[in-house]
Amino acid sequence: MKKLIECVPNFSEGVDMQIIKQITDQIESVEGVSLLDVDPGVATNRTVVTMVGTPDEVIEAAFLAVKKASEIIDMRKHKGEHPRMGATDVCPLIPVANITMEETVEYARKLAERIGNELDVSVYCYENAALKPERRNLANCRAGEYEGLAEKFSKPEWKPDFGPAKLNAKAGATAVGARDFLVAFNVNLNTTSTRRANSIAFDVRERGRVKREGNPITGKIVKDENGSPVHIPGSLKAVKAIGWFIEEYGVAQISMNLTNVSITPVHIAFDEVCRKADARGIRVTGSELVGLIPLKAMIDAGKYFLTKQQRSLGVDDAELIKIAIKSMGLDELKPFVPEEKIIEYKMAAADKQRLLVKMTATGFANETASETPTPGGGSVSAYLGALGASLGTMVANLSAHKRGWDERWEFFSEWAEKGQIIKDRLLYLVDEDTRAYNKIIDAFGLPKKTEADKAVRKQAIEDASKYAIEIPFKVMEVSLQSMDLIEAMAKEGNPNSVSDAGVGAVCARAAVMGSYLNVQINAAGIDDKAFAKKKVEAGEKIMAAAIEREQLVLKQVYKVINKD
Repeated sequence: MKKLIECVPNFSEGVDMQIIKQITDQIESVEGVSLLDVDPGVATNRTVVTMVGTPDEVIEAAFLAVKKASEIIDMRKHKGEHPRMGATDVCPLIPVANITMEETVEYARKLAERIGNELDVSVYCYENAALKPERRNLANCRAGEYEGLAEKFSKPEWKPDFGPAKLNAKAGATAVGARDFLVAFNVNLNTTSTRRANSIAFDVRERGRVKREGNPITGKIVKDENGSPVHIPGSLKAVKAIGWFIEEYGVAQISMNLTNVSITPVHIAFDEVCRKADARGIRVTGSELVGLIPLKAMIDAGKYFLTKQQRSLGVDDAELIKIAIKSMGLDELKPFVPEEKIIEYKMAAADKQRLLVKMTATGFANETASETPTPGGGSVSAYLGALGASLGTMVANLSAHKRGWDERWEFFSEWAEKGQIIKDRLLYLVDEDTRAYNKIIDAFGLPKKTEADKAVRKQAIEDASKYAIEIPFKVMEVSLQSMDLIEAMAKEGNPNSVSDAGVGAVCARAAVMGSYLNVQINAAGIDDKAFAKKKVEAGEKIMAAAIEREQLVLKQVYKVINKD
C-alpha cells in the first residue's frame, strides 16, 4: 500500500494568475504528485494549493513550489486581509494513508531544513513538527507578520529553526508543519460589520475572548498572576476564528479553521454560528469552503441534517452531499462542485483508470459482451450482489417514509445505512475483480531468463492467483451479509415492495454462486493446496447458507403476496 501525504502550501499571491501558475507548474512537474486544488482569494491576496502523493515526491514538489514563490513573489509589495509572513506563508503536511503522524513530522522537518539551507529562507516548524513547545501554535510563529520579522529575529528565543536569523526581505519567512486535516470554513452573515462578525467569532472559537472588568468591550482587561490576559473560552473546541469583511462579496464572514473535524465537524460549527449570530440579531446566509474537505465530513453533515428532519440516512453519498451543500448554503457565493472540493473525488479524478462502475448499464453490458476477457463472471457476480443490496436498501428507505410508520423511521434508516455500506463494498469489488485478473496477466509477463527471474515470476503468479481467489471469496461473504437486510425487509418492510426484496435475495444468491465458481477455478491452479482447500470448503458453506437464506426470503415474499 502506498504511503500518501497531503501538502497545503499557502502562497502570498491571490490576484496574478500568471504568478500562481508558475508555482503550480513546479508541482505538476513531479511525477507521483496530484495537484488537487488551487484556490486563490482576491481580498486575502493569498492562494491555497492542495497536492497529494507519495512522501518523497510531495517533499520535492513542495520544495520546488517554495523555491519558485521565493523568486517571483515580493513581500515588500504584498497587501492582504489574511495574516502572513512570507511568499510561502505556511506549508503543512498532513498524513492521508498508510503513514503515521510521527513519520509525517520527519518529512516536515526534512523539508524545513532544505528550505532553510538551500533557499536562504527562515523557517519555523509548527504544530506536531514544532521543535519548541511555544512554536506549536502557528499564530505565535506568525505574530508580528512580515513587517515584524526583523525585530523578531533579533530576539534569541525567536531564532528560526532552520535558515538565517536575518530578514530575507523579498521572501520573508515560512512556517512548515505537520498537522491533522484542517478544514478552512467561512460562514456568511447578513451584515457588513467586522466588529459584529468578530463578536460572533469570539463566541464560538476555542480561545474565546479576553475577559474584562465591567463592560465586556471597554472594561479593563483581567490578567492572571503572570500578567497574561485571562480568556473566556468559546463554545467550540478545536476551532480558530476571526471575523472579517470580504469586499468582493460585500458581506462579513466568520472565518474558521476547524483543526480537528472529529472534535468539531463542519455541521456543528455551522449550526453553532447560526445560534450565536441569531442571539445578536444577525442571520447566517450561507457558507464557503476554502480548499478541500474529506468525504466523511460531507457525509456526516448530510446525515446530521437528515436526522434533524427525521429522514432515512441510508441514501447514497451523492444525496447526502447535496443535503449538506443546501443545508449549509455552501453554494451561496459560488457553485460547490463535489468533484472539485472533496479530496477523495479529486484523487479519483486524477486516477486515469477506466472504472467499470462508472459506465452506463448499456456500456457495462457491451463491455462484458466484447471479445476481451474482462469484465468477466467475477465482476458480473459482484455487480449482481450490489444490485441485490440496492433493492434491500430501497425497501428500507421506502418503509422509512411510509405514511403512518413515522415512529419506525430510525429502524429502517439503520437498515438502509447498512445496505449502502454493503452496496459500496460490492461496487468496489466489481473493479477489483478485474484488477485481480490483471495482476495474474502481469505476473505471467515477468521475465524468465535466469533461475532468479523464474523464481520471482513463479512467486508473483502464485500471489496473484491467491488474490484472484480472495476477491470473489470476499464477494461471497459480503453478498451473504446482504441477506440479513433483505430478509428483514421481506418481514418488516413495506408490503407493497416485498417482491423487490425477493428479487434482491435472488441477486444475492446468484452473486454468491457465481463468485464460488471463480474461487474454484482459481484454486485449482495454485501450489498452496492447503490455502486452496480452505477457501473452497469455506466457500461451499457460504453458498449453502445463501441458498437457504434465499428460500426463507422467497417463502416470506409469497406469504405476503398470497396473503396467507
